[in-house]
Amino acid sequence: MHLIETIVGFVNTVLWDYALLFLLVATGIFFTVRLGFIQIRRFGEGLRRLFGGFSLSGKKAGKDGMSSFQALTTAIAAQVGTGNITGCATALFSGGPGAIFWMWVSAFFGMATIYAEAILAQKFKTVDAQGHVTGGPIYYIRAAFTGKFGKFLAGFFSAAIILALGFMGNMVQSNSISDAFHTAFGVPKLVMGIIAAVIAGFIFLGGVSRIAAFTEKLVPIMAIFYILGCGAILVINHSALLDAFRSIFVCAFQPEAMFGGALGLSMKEAMRYGVARGLFSNEAGMGSTPHAHAMAKVEHPHDQGVIAMIGVFLDTFVVLTLTALVILTSGLLEPVTGSLQGTALAQAAFNAAFGSFGNAFVAVCMLFFAFSTIIGWYFFGKTNVQALFGKHGVVFYTLLVLVFIVIGSTQKVDLVWSLSDMFNGLMVLPNLIGLLALSGLVVRISRSKDTL
Repeated sequence: MHLIETIVGFVNTVLWDYALLFLLVATGIFFTVRLGFIQIRRFGEGLRRLFGGFSLSGKKAGKDGMSSFQALTTAIAAQVGTGNITGCATALFSGGPGAIFWMWVSAFFGMATIYAEAILAQKFKTVDAQGHVTGGPIYYIRAAFTGKFGKFLAGFFSAAIILALGFMGNMVQSNSISDAFHTAFGVPKLVMGIIAAVIAGFIFLGGVSRIAAFTEKLVPIMAIFYILGCGAILVINHSALLDAFRSIFVCAFQPEAMFGGALGLSMKEAMRYGVARGLFSNEAGMGSTPHAHAMAKVEHPHDQGVIAMIGVFLDTFVVLTLTALVILTSGLLEPVTGSLQGTALAQAAFNAAFGSFGNAFVAVCMLFFAFSTIIGWYFFGKTNVQALFGKHGVVFYTLLVLVFIVIGSTQKVDLVWSLSDMFNGLMVLPNLIGLLALSGLVVRISRSKDTL
């Protein structure tokens, strides 16, 4: 077991601390340049499509897909997770306030990457044997590479995402829910796990129509709830707001200027943790959200591409930034040497403004964020299970996910968390290969919309 942990730890270090940092950001820069800074040129259009399609009770999704807004909320359900609270706090602790600046940078370029993912998901979506629309990286990877290599690459991606998100990832999310409610309200972890599994099972069994109906209601509500809560804290801590922004920009390039060289913080550390946590949070380039964007009923692939960009913007520039500002204005951050880190740091920051209500607020937000991620990740895994094993494999997959949710709520197994990170990283590689191979097609599709 120790050998396995060592190997997994080494692979994660190589993937997340080095390889993916450069590959994901480089891919984002590549698409940004080739698409003529699409995230700036078409940002307004993305917002108009978001608010134009906004509805808490849209048309029922079916075998022919879902609305563009429902596809976005399903994607955001997966993007906005515990990483927006715990991941942000971890980045601040390990990389200092400057990590937030590099999160913004990675998200900016990631908006171009996710635009490309959504376009290809739309272009290569298909209809399964039962007449249901489906799509995702497995289909555009096969289109990019015909023959055995394409099948291997697509199969590798599918296996990695099923393990990373459907099974291990959902154990991690379930554990976050049970931990938060046990700390805030004393609810036994197993009880919370069973409750989460029962509710999740009800949604899973309703198929794509129930998943779409759930996410289109939950995502806007949880976003508004969190934004209002953070906004109230920033009003309370308003005197520290300018210093918080200053620390983000100064520490992005000169961390020692504010915290001293003795802490060992450097620009490299700020960049490393900011980029890694940011990409892990918004999932741009990871190959997860295209499964949702493929389901959107739109006239042109570009139409879903621009709304996909808004998902990254909301995840990083709004939700994650608000978490960072709450922590920074609390005055509780002590990079590297502090006793508070991760979820404990976030809870302490909310408690500093809200008193004992802070724990309850974080617990409710964790429930929203983690549970919505469970629904999104289940859906992404299901799409790949069906592509590999047909509809009969979905039943077994669904039962296993529910079992993993219950098991995950009762214990935090470090190896499971590490394996989740590893398979998350591994699934990125075939997705990026497919994206880059089809980059010329992405540009042609984008330009065809420009000429309309």
